[in-house]
Amino acid sequence: MNNLMNKREFLAASVGVGLAGGRAAFAQQGSGPALRSSGRPTARDHQMPSRMAKTTNLFKSPSGFPNAIAIAPEGLWIAEQKLSGDQAVVYHTTEPKDLSEKCWLVDWNGKVLKTVTTPSRNTSGMAFGDGFIWMAANAPPEGIFQVDMNSRLISHRQIPLGPANDGGGCHGAMWHDGKLWISALRLRGILRVDPKTWTPEFMIPFYQAPGRMRYHATAWDNGAIWQITGNDSHNYAGGRPGLVKYDAATGRVLETADFVPNSSDPHGLAMHDGALISCDAGIHPGWPNNDSPTSGWIFRIDFI
Repeated sequence: MNNLMNKREFLAASVGVGLAGGRAAFAQQGSGPALRSSGRPTARDHQMPSRMAKTTNLFKSPSGFPNAIAIAPEGLWIAEQKLSGDQAVVYHTTEPKDLSEKCWLVDWNGKVLKTVTTPSRNTSGMAFGDGFIWMAANAPPEGIFQVDMNSRLISHRQIPLGPANDGGGCHGAMWHDGKLWISALRLRGILRVDPKTWTPEFMIPFYQAPGRMRYHATAWDNGAIWQITGNDSHNYAGGRPGLVKYDAATGRVLETADFVPNSSDPHGLAMHDGALISCDAGIHPGWPNNDSPTSGWIFRIDFI
């Protein structure tokens, strides 16, 4: 049984549970449009263009592991990722005394303009929209933390279509036109959610590129969505980061990109003045800590 059929059967089952019987999936989320999904895009779907990209360092983030970013009118939000519990053991880091994770608003020179404290854990994605920070946790208690500008928690909700107490991990979040897009690891797709009713509306399955089975953050680009991809590797030298661009209305893959050697290691992603912006977290699954020479840097991505 191939991956496409598995996904279709899973989604059919999920929607079926929500619309019939006990209505377990959607009854908790409120009314709204039914979830739609494109078929899982693969390299065999069509011959797509591919190009190369390079990175240019802009400024260093505040101290810590920066694993997510989001654009604001004043500059750039950067989310802090802390490693605690099982993650601290795996990555050989010291258990932090303060488990709260910050996000910093900085100008385009890296000057900190505002700091917001959140209860998120192992933050691996963030969005800024409707006047709130949306922090995506990648460790228990999982979920999306909605926090206001005074560090007040507004809501904590799990990624939809999963268990009530654990919707799975997340490697990215994005705000566009009043909707929240979530890079949901358990669903292996980019899920669009109504942030008020928490109703799932549409999903783009992750692109299945040979050898590129790691998925990170997303950015909006004029009706399309860019997503960071990567391979499983043991160090910076073996890393092969890339990008994939989807049609946001259909999920169709439009193009891909590979990074030239010695590029920064991308994790977060945002679009600013027509250019993709990313961050090098300094930690990467399977790598020694700070193995990338640009750990902690914010950088621009240019196509060549």
